[in-house]
Amino acid sequence: MHVVITGSVAFDYLMTFPGRFKDAILADRLDSLSLSFLVDSLVKRRGGVAPNVAYSLALLGEHPTIMATVGEDFAPYGKALEAAGVDISGIKVIAGESTASFFVTTDRALSQIASFYPGAMASAAQLSIADLNPRPDLVLISPNAPDAMRKYARECRELGIPYWYDPSQQIARVGGDELREGVDGAAALLVNEYEFALLQEKTGYSAEHLLANIPLVVVTRGEKGASIYAEGKEYTIPIAPPRHVEDPTGAGDAFRAGVLKGYMRGLPWDVAGRLGALTATYCLEASGTQGQHYTPEAFLQRFCETFGRDVPCEAVKAAFE
Repeated sequence: MHVVITGSVAFDYLMTFPGRFKDAILADRLDSLSLSFLVDSLVKRRGGVAPNVAYSLALLGEHPTIMATVGEDFAPYGKALEAAGVDISGIKVIAGESTASFFVTTDRALSQIASFYPGAMASAAQLSIADLNPRPDLVLISPNAPDAMRKYARECRELGIPYWYDPSQQIARVGGDELREGVDGAAALLVNEYEFALLQEKTGYSAEHLLANIPLVVVTRGEKGASIYAEGKEYTIPIAPPRHVEDPTGAGDAFRAGVLKGYMRGLPWDVAGRLGALTATYCLEASGTQGQHYTPEAFLQRFCETFGRDVPCEAVKAAFE
């Protein structure tokens, strides 16, 4: 299956705050909120939703294609993605621009405050699904320049290409009309628990409407695991217990990669969800969104140790062959 992943490509600047954000926020002073946090550490990592998903998919043995726009500083990043098994032929360098930047601070409760500078990502609408060769079997539309996300969804519908819609961070940015256009006709919707509620508020669509009209809805719930709604059923997906927690950034992207792997290999949704859970846990245990390293064999062994009582390991092993 030829999967194309669209979305942001960015450099992540990760910081840690030793306290808790909520202890510095006064509920009755939100209208004049002005805060500065002294952080303990700062590291620069490769990130962006599209390569985060693609990197984890490559670790799982797949070879996804990224379609995105980047800056003139991208070359070393591109070589690292190619070395991991990711196809970057769909990436365009925008002259005179820098690659997007993501700034995130994590407190000791794993709450996060983040900001994002788009840079070259603002030109993503220059690209077209129609120009892709070979034609993709599936497109993941993840957070990107809003006009690009809207364009890609329209093109997928016009071309008859199934797409998974992952608006996540951009739900707060775009309007209800744009979100409805992305949701309508999507083969899948991927959001976290908070985003699912916000999406309903901005689109005016109820949860019942979304579940009835989208074939696959994936809602991640942090420490509570995830819910997958498909084929008229709800699948409750548990977490894969981490050996330690290094950094939560990118865990949701890794989860999506695991679910995609399961879908690409025809596995049941409860199994695909557990693939996502373990893929996310590997990311949690590493610093940065692409700091995890494992072979498919190591992944399979840990998967069976973690979920072997719940799902047939032999079927999962066959999907990795």
